[in-house]
Amino acid sequence: MNTKSTAAILAAATATVALTGCGLKEGLTEKANGHVKTVGYTTGAEGKRDKDARLPEWVPDEAASITEVIRTTGSERLLRFTGGNLPAICAPGPAATQAATLVAHWWPKGQESRTDKVCGEWHVLVQGGDVYAFKPETLVSPRS
Repeated sequence: MNTKSTAAILAAATATVALTGCGLKEGLTEKANGHVKTVGYTTGAEGKRDKDARLPEWVPDEAASITEVIRTTGSERLLRFTGGNLPAICAPGPAATQAATLVAHWWPKGQESRTDKVCGEWHVLVQGGDVYAFKPETLVSPRS
């Protein structure tokens, strides 16, 4: 093997090790799957105080058992809670036409297509004592 080839191989190997140490694998995984976080609150009032998660204002303060899945690199969100009366901003409206890409064990597959109320940008369904809400992705990728 000549010196030029050996130097090129060593440079490539060093770059691979250096990039792997800087989180290249995590970056690629996150880019493929999106950044997602899950938050939970005892009440709606508690969730509204968490400015980092931005629980929507229309969630009743007395809502309980709140769980939300948030795409941190976009706007898509899934939300579930129990109790409380929805405010007047929540009116009958069309079901979401965009499918959810986020998943949660508590979110029935296709639930967004069964929503029958709209609360601002959210599509909402009250089912028994549970409230399910979906906020579709509004960021558009230039490659889409």
